[in-house]
Order: sequence, then C-alpha cells, then structure tokens
Amino acid sequence: MKSKLLLLLLVVFLSSCYKVSDKLEPQVNYAVQDRYLKQLPPAFPELSYEEKKEAWGKEYILGQRFAQDLDFYRAITTFKRSEYLLPEEDTERLLEIQYQMLLCYYLGKRYQDAIQTYNHSKLYTTTIAFPAYHDMLVILYECYIETGDQLKAEHTLRTIRSYYPETAKKLELATILIEGDLIALEKESQQSPSQTYLSEILTEYDAKKKSVKKAQTFNMILPGAGYLYVGQKQSAVTAFLLNGLFIAAAVHFFCKGEIAAGVITTSFEAGWYFGGIYGAGESAKLYNERVYEDLAYPALNRNGLFPVLMLQYGF
Repeated sequence: MKSKLLLLLLVVFLSSCYKVSDKLEPQVNYAVQDRYLKQLPPAFPELSYEEKKEAWGKEYILGQRFAQDLDFYRAITTFKRSEYLLPEEDTERLLEIQYQMLLCYYLGKRYQDAIQTYNHSKLYTTTIAFPAYHDMLVILYECYIETGDQLKAEHTLRTIRSYYPETAKKLELATILIEGDLIALEKESQQSPSQTYLSEILTEYDAKKKSVKKAQTFNMILPGAGYLYVGQKQSAVTAFLLNGLFIAAAVHFFCKGEIAAGVITTSFEAGWYFGGIYGAGESAKLYNERVYEDLAYPALNRNGLFPVLMLQYGF
C-alpha cells in the first residue's frame, strides 16, 4: 500500500514539473489590404509640376505606386533612391520620404526595420506641425510593443495622450485585446459598461475555454484523455495506443528476464507519458488561444481598434 502511495506521489510530483501556464499568448493580427490604403488621403501636398520632372520626384511617385499595391520592398528601394537624389536643402520633402519608408516597413510588419529607419532619420525632429505626426506616433507605439520595448512604448503612449487623448485610449484598449490580458480586460469592462462587446468577449470565452489543469490531470489518469478533452481525437488515440504499446513491451521484456531491454522501454514509456501530460496542457492552452482569437479579432476590426486602422493617411 505504501509503495503504491509513494508511486502516486512520485507521478504527481513529476507531473507538476510539466506545468503549463494558462496565460494567453494569442496571435491577433490584421492583414492590411490595398483597397483600405487607397481610400486614405495622402498626408503631404502633391508634387508640383517642376518636382515631378526631377529625378527624385519620378522615383517618389513610383515608390508611392508600389506602396499602394503593397509591394513594400520595391517601394522602400525606390524611396531610398528618391532620398538620395533629393537636394539637401529640401528638408520638407526629405521628412516626407523618410516617413513613407517608415510607413512601408510598418505595413510590411518589419517593426525593427521601422524603428531603425526612424532612429537614422530626421523624423525625430518633427513636431505636431508635421502632417503625419499622429500616424507616426501610432506606428512607433506598435513597433515598440511588437519588439518588446515596453519603456519606449509607454513613453510614446504618453506623448500620444498629450496630443491625441482619444487615440491613446483606443491604443490602450487595443493592446489589452491583442495581448489577451484577461485581468485588464475585465477591469476595462467594469469601467466602461457601455462597451458591451468587452463583457461579451469575457462571457463567451469563459463558456468555451478548456482547463489546462483538467487536461493534464485527465492525461495523467488515462493517457490520451487530455487530448480528447480538448477535441483532438486523433492525438488521443495515438497517445493511448503508444502508451499501451510501451507498457506491453516493457512487461514482455521483464517477464522474459530481459531486464536491460525492459528498463530502456520503461524509460521510453515514462518520457512519452510525462510528455503527453505536458502536451495535453499545451493543447488546452492552444485551444483557448484560438477561442480567444475568434472572439477578439472581430471586435478589434469592427471597432477600428487595430492600430493600423487608426492611421489617418496613406500614400
């Protein structure tokens, strides 16, 4: 009896080593479309007749066309040529070209490149008088969030809050929804009861989510049961059969007196067993993340909360 109890305690202890965090890490992304970009007005004055005739002006116009077609690689290359050909004294157009490159990197989800473009440009000298100042701050905020630079993200958000308080509120809510911060979402829902979609997301998520602990416990009791709990029938059958096969093989070897082979097979079974417990927990977490994504994406899209949807200007 004592040996069975010790074995059970050992299993529980080893299972706890395979604990899976139930913190959500959703992937809620917005894919920008060319028709959305084309409906946004340009931030800067159209090139004059004389500017269009200049070499830099021709490259600039070509870069805009590439960007509108979402061909950001060629757009950036063309804007760089335009920047190189631009007369040094034309500082206004220089800022415009550098911003266009920043926007291209951002829309292409190359966030680190966007930050580097900003750091190596004259854009840091701009003020609220710069036509695309609002959009530039929104871009920088999301780039810092995406690259994990929380300090600069918070600094940028404070700047946005100073000049564009409504945008700051939307960005804060967007970040909560995109990151799947359920505690912050619950708090926001209580503080903004008029935004009923927040409480609806929480209610529906609570109704559909699976327990990570339950999935692991089920798989600890019966290999494969944890996967079945989250709807992965094929994985459940595979886990059950392989565990059974390893156990049968180990028993066979021990009964035949082939101790070494039995020990090796048992070690394989132990690895598969505890790996299955961890895998069941991961599957439950992944299931919850997909449930959350299906709820959060429509809300973000419908309410214009994706940062890219807050941009006021295009190319």
